[in-house]
Amino acid sequence: MALVITGASVLGEKTADLYVDDAGRLVDEPPAGAQTLDADGLVALPGLVDLHTHLREPGREDAETILTGSRAAAIGGYAAVLAMANTSPVTDTAEAALRVFDLGREAGLVDVQPVGAVTKGLAGAELAELGLMARSRARVRVFSDDGKCVHDARVMRRALEYVKAFGGVVSQHAQDPTLAGPTACCHEGEISGRLGLPGWPGIAEEVIVARDVMLARHTASRVHIAHVSTAGSVEMVRWAKAQGIGVTAEVTPHHLLLTTDLLEGFDPTYKVNPPLRPAEDVEALRAALLDGTIDAVATDHAPHARHDKEHAFVDAAFGMLGLETALAVVRTAVPDLGWADVARVMSANPARIAGLAGHGSLDVGTPAHVVLVDPTASVTVDRDASVSLSRNNPWHGRSLTSRVVHTVYAGRVTVRDGVLVAP
Repeated sequence: MALVITGASVLGEKTADLYVDDAGRLVDEPPAGAQTLDADGLVALPGLVDLHTHLREPGREDAETILTGSRAAAIGGYAAVLAMANTSPVTDTAEAALRVFDLGREAGLVDVQPVGAVTKGLAGAELAELGLMARSRARVRVFSDDGKCVHDARVMRRALEYVKAFGGVVSQHAQDPTLAGPTACCHEGEISGRLGLPGWPGIAEEVIVARDVMLARHTASRVHIAHVSTAGSVEMVRWAKAQGIGVTAEVTPHHLLLTTDLLEGFDPTYKVNPPLRPAEDVEALRAALLDGTIDAVATDHAPHARHDKEHAFVDAAFGMLGLETALAVVRTAVPDLGWADVARVMSANPARIAGLAGHGSLDVGTPAHVVLVDPTASVTVDRDASVSLSRNNPWHGRSLTSRVVHTVYAGRVTVRDGVLVAP
């Protein structure tokens, strides 16, 4: 059914009605027989796009499924999410990518776009089926061994050369395993030393970022730096962009707001990879988002079953939830980010990086992916109200600014007044 969204503040800049035809596309004339969605006092943004989501299916459906993750995404205002490859089995074949793609279409709440592994089994040695995944119906364009670094420079070079042929991009989890091994879990510094937690120094991220931007320059290909967390990495990315190198970067909501001092209580909810960093790194990340050095906000939504998180800090799983709260966290952490810039870093740029046609704009003729936000609302997060299967929510009890009120996906209202109205 056609839809008219009335009285929205489009990108926070002008008040207008938005018109959606029966085909679910934005049009410039009011369609006949349309239902009405009241958006008075709300800001209209293009549906959000997440470059970095862990949906856990196949393999860990006790933590999340493609359906429950899609529900969380819709509640958070997302119209598309990129599902990372570190599932079980790994998304390293065209068949595996198509399974994720088709399950996302069955859920029907957001576009679920599979990310292909760079290497077979995430082992870092042999390239996965990059070309077959790219040519499949899923049209995979982003490849990542996220959770592990593509540490071998020769393998990384070959991957960059390969994806160049079809306009792909390699997303790197920048962590030199010789500088920050698998047990590293706290920013290396005074706090890690005092608490006796294995240190994860910023240099372990920065040396990989430096190497990979040089490999991108050498191959004339594209590299994307996942979850940038240090001021040093920001400077590397800024330099590379000034040289015209094909690099883009993302930051997570939690790295924009939380700092390493939260680890004082040994709460495993705050155990993430890369770790929370000191305030000076957080400030550098905020500034880089504002000035465009960092292109996108990506959630790194990482649900975990309770039996994986409720351990001693060193033994607990890495990761925290992010999809339902991302917009409010960004608005809280970076209040100087205007609405047009929110749309840029949470929709337009992610869609461009991922090669997702039909996302990232509110132009007439494009699919009607729209999120409507109350900019004045203050929301206290309740982890038990989440539609995710997991509860590792770092925002529980916190008051955040702005609330997703309605989400429209391909012309269909999927969230109304903050409540899911679709499967």
